[in-house]
Order: sequence, then C-alpha cells, then structure tokens
Amino acid sequence: MRNLVDTVGPAGKVFSDGWRPTSDDAVVEVLEPATGKRLAQVGVADAADVARAAAGAARAQPAWGALPAAARAAVLRRAAAVLEEHRGEVAQWLIREGGAVRAKAETEIADTVEELLQAAALPTQPHGQVLPGAPGRSSEARRVPLGVVGVISPWNVPLLLALRSVAPALALGNAVILKPDVRTPVSGGLVVARLFEEAGLPEGVLHVLPGDAVAGGALTADPAVAMVSFTGSTAVGREVGAVAGRTLKRVSLELGGNNALIVLDDAGLEAAAAAGAFASFFHQGQICMAAGRHLVHASVAEEYVRRLVEEARRLTVGDPWTEGVDLGPMIDGGQLRRTHGIVRDSIAAGAEPRCGAVPDGPFYPPTVLTGVTRKMRAFTEEIFGPVAPVVVVEDDDEAVAVANDTEYGLVAAVRTGSVERGRRLADRLRTGMIHINDQTVNHQAVVPFGGFGASGNGARHGAQFAWDSYTQWQWITAGSDEPA
Repeated sequence: MRNLVDTVGPAGKVFSDGWRPTSDDAVVEVLEPATGKRLAQVGVADAADVARAAAGAARAQPAWGALPAAARAAVLRRAAAVLEEHRGEVAQWLIREGGAVRAKAETEIADTVEELLQAAALPTQPHGQVLPGAPGRSSEARRVPLGVVGVISPWNVPLLLALRSVAPALALGNAVILKPDVRTPVSGGLVVARLFEEAGLPEGVLHVLPGDAVAGGALTADPAVAMVSFTGSTAVGREVGAVAGRTLKRVSLELGGNNALIVLDDAGLEAAAAAGAFASFFHQGQICMAAGRHLVHASVAEEYVRRLVEEARRLTVGDPWTEGVDLGPMIDGGQLRRTHGIVRDSIAAGAEPRCGAVPDGPFYPPTVLTGVTRKMRAFTEEIFGPVAPVVVVEDDDEAVAVANDTEYGLVAAVRTGSVERGRRLADRLRTGMIHINDQTVNHQAVVPFGGFGASGNGARHGAQFAWDSYTQWQWITAGSDEPA
C-alpha cells in the first residue's frame, strides 16, 4: 500500500517533504512542536492563488452539483474508506505535526470517518417540499447548493474540523476551497486533498490552499465565494464576519469558549475530578470545549481540588511520537507564552498554583489554580492551555451567575448526584451545549454543534443540520399551460 502523503495532487499548493517549490513561491517550514525538527515545506497561498482557485471552483461546481445524488454520496464513502486504509499514516501526521497524543489522534480519525459517512447520507435525503399551489399550477421549494464554499480551519483538531465543513459542503453539491492553518497544513490540508483525489472527486471541485491572514482575507472577500465556514478564535471570527457581512455572503462562525464545569455538593468527587482533569488537560487544553473554569460548591471544594491535583500530577508530559505520554507539546512558543502569561498574571493577582505552572521547553504541565476570582485573566480569558482554574461558589444560584459571567457560550457541564437538579440548573445556563454528569469535551457527527454569544453566530454543524448551512431554498412553480 503506497503512502497517502508522498505525492502532491492537483488540489492544492502544498509541498510535502522531498518536494521543493519554485523560487517564486512563498514557503514556510512545518516544524514538529516537540522537537523543532522540520517535517515539511509548504507553499503559502496569496490573494492571487485564492482568486484563481475561486474561479476554478466556480467553473467546476455546476457539473458536480448536477451529478446524481448517489454518485456524490459514493465519493464521500470512498473518501472514508481511504482514510480507514491509511489510519496509521494519518495518525503519525496528527501526532508529529500537531502535538497530539496517540489516543487523541486515533479519536480524531474515527470521528472524521463518521463525519464522512454522515455526509455521504445527505445527498439521498429528501431535499424539497411540495407546497400548496393554484389550480393547474404546481409549487415546490427545493434546496440547492450555494456554489463555492470557503472553509478556514484551525490547527488544534486539523483533520476533523476541516472535514466537518468540507464533507457536507461537497456532499450537498458545492465546490470547496479549504484554507488550513500553516502550522498543520499536512494533517489539515494535504491529507484532505489526497483523500478526495483517491476517492475520485472531479478535478477543480476541491482546492486546498494553506495560508495566513492574507489568504483568509482574500477567501472571505472573494465575490465567487458564496459562504465562509470559519473555525477559530473569536477575535479573527469577528473580522471574518465583518467582511462577509459587507459582501452579504453567508458565514458560519465556530469560535472560542470559556467553559464552566460545575461541581455541586452532591457530586461524586472521584468521578468529577477525573472528568475535570480530562476536560482541562486533554490535548494540552487546546480545545474550544476545554473546561476553562471549575465552579465548585464551597462544602466540597477542598476535597475536589485535592483529587484534581492528584489527577494532574499523575499525568505524564513529553514527546507523543516517542513516548507513551498523556500530554504532548504546546503547538508553538507563542501559545505556550500566552498560557504562561495568563497563569503568571493570575498568580500575581492572588491565585495559588497547586501544581504545575512551570513550563519545560515546549511543554506546559497540567496546572491547577485555586483562589481564582472573577477579575483574574484565568477567569475572564480563554486560556487554550492545560490549566484548571477553580472558583468556589456558595450555592446553585451563584454557580449559575458565575458560569454565565462571560461573553462566551459554547458548552457547560454539571456534576451532580441528581439528574433533575442538574437539568434545573442547565435550564439557566446560556450555552449551546450542556452535559450533565459528563465533562465539557464532547463531539458527535450527528449533533447540532455550536455556541451562543462570542462562541459563534449560532450556525450548526452535524448530520441533517448541515442542510441549513450549505444549501439555500429555491421556490419553483409550473403551470400546465402558458398563462394568457
């Protein structure tokens, strides 16, 4: 079986290791976060590249959208089969390029396969309605493709968060331009291009252009692009939304979170601490769903913290490619410095580090902060690092008030011995997703994934919910005779 990532298909301006761009191409080095070793060279798209790709995608889309639904579905199923066939190779790139531990890489691949299969089911679903019409005149509403969809995807879950948008957009008849982050252009870009090339996607329907803010801005503003699906920070999402608004194009914004994990006084503390550790430390906390605030009833706070610190100290940190560790490196020095800056400033403001808080090269240890108040950076900001800030609350009412004291509204979790109590509390939380007796980091291909407030514009990913994102309604009437 030949490797998936050893040649460059026509879909993107990507150069894997062993390939060299021409002297006219801007390039970046793709570095392994754990070691600093060069893994690949990548050509960086500019505005002219984006314009050419948009024009090409617009030419290719009508024929792709006109294919029988079963034919489009078959391409998606073949892409899933190709990914299954190359699981080991793709996992290697997720681990080495993105700093994922093996369990995270394998979970991401499994979830991506499910996204592809769910997308494959979309084209053969009913895509219209028969409406009441006048005598002798039919009236129907049908869903039609938008045309060209731009996808701007992040580095933290690069394969899944690219294909979560790319797969349903293609399945529903659109052409796609994917701009992956230049820190993970292989696992988030070249792999996607090669999956669909191997699956038989017609040339020109998918373009993969790694790039920075220049390429992202060009993609968002291009008149040939009918929609932009953006996953990333709230700050950049606001800019994407502003540009898209000026051009009246549809935009899906999946942004940040500052998520609360609430531990009530009747919760099982051993299970709650294990859930809290996973929610804050999984993938080095570099997940939009990470638990950024642990809100704990005063009567159980010290015992919860003791158990949470035990969980944190049990976790191992190191190179996930050469060691069987629980946490890998931060994606780059900038993210590590930002995380440590938030921790350092919060400690200076009175927070107490119960463990961690000392970086080691590219690694940041699991860190538990107590004495956190609502004015500290560890409370107000999305940390995006392996930090668990603990805030003590007196009762359920204060827990709700503190949980809602944020501009974000992505996800929350409630730990309690009473599901009904948890539901009553959940009814008062302003978040797009709530998990009772679980933790905050959850994903399924069939759910309406999305947040409120600064966490996004309410757009939803997942299974049948993709119809609302990647198609538009068209009304058609037909009379039996030409009207007089």
